[in-house]
Amino acid sequence: MTRATAAIGRRTMPPLGERLSMVFSDSVTIAKRNVIKIKRVPDVLIFSTLSPIMFVLLFAYIFGSAIAVPGMSGGYREFLIAGIFAQSVVFGATFTGLGLAEDMQKGIIDRFRSLPMAPSAVLVGRTLSDVVINVVSLIVMSLTGLLVGWRIRGSFLDAVLAYILLLLFAYAVSWIMAVVGLLVRAPEVFNNASFMVIFPLTFLANTFVPLENLPTVLRVFAEWNPVSAVTQATRELFGNTSPMAPQSDAWSMRHPEVTTLGWVVIILLVFIPLALRQYKRTVSR
Repeated sequence: MTRATAAIGRRTMPPLGERLSMVFSDSVTIAKRNVIKIKRVPDVLIFSTLSPIMFVLLFAYIFGSAIAVPGMSGGYREFLIAGIFAQSVVFGATFTGLGLAEDMQKGIIDRFRSLPMAPSAVLVGRTLSDVVINVVSLIVMSLTGLLVGWRIRGSFLDAVLAYILLLLFAYAVSWIMAVVGLLVRAPEVFNNASFMVIFPLTFLANTFVPLENLPTVLRVFAEWNPVSAVTQATRELFGNTSPMAPQSDAWSMRHPEVTTLGWVVIILLVFIPLALRQYKRTVSR
């Protein structure tokens, strides 16, 4: 590259502030597009809200009679709800990968590539729009939980922080799903691939059973499982813990809020660059 060409490149390169503004505005546009798509295809929103209701009712009335949590006024149902919240927002994060897989299959990604827009806006807008699904899902689950006997026994501020932690964690997981969605060739493949990751993470955790009930090897894995951290943090902030229950000695379970934020930062630092790189590879095929 000659000095003249380099000088031209420097003159035509927009300043950093303008580039960030373009990424932000394009991301908002893509997010609006995805939200409008949900509105026009209400089946997605309906089934994403029916699933949490089904989980709450099934686990509350089936496991509720088989698992005892001593010292908790609401019994197993109060223990359960935080785990259901964590599982449901992780499942809600899969809409990012599924949406990207569908857009690639239908050629919509190629249309985005032909537009004068920031390439990263496709991924940022996709992940931001899926926060809406998780917000609706949390509202529905909270109302269902109240109907089956769950109560928030902590302060209002703690409850707000619990919901924020859940949404932050779901947003981080959505970037993992974005990488998976860009790697697969079809939405059907994404469903199978994502479930292979989600099911072990959500079930080998403290979501549905206390950690002391697990075998030693599984208990150690569950104690450092990010889903266990966000579940325990949510439980404590909602005030759904029992002083009579055995306490884990793992640092992650004694400081679940810090552990959850740490996992969020690690996931975002690792998977945002991976998703952006995979997106460039995908659109250049």
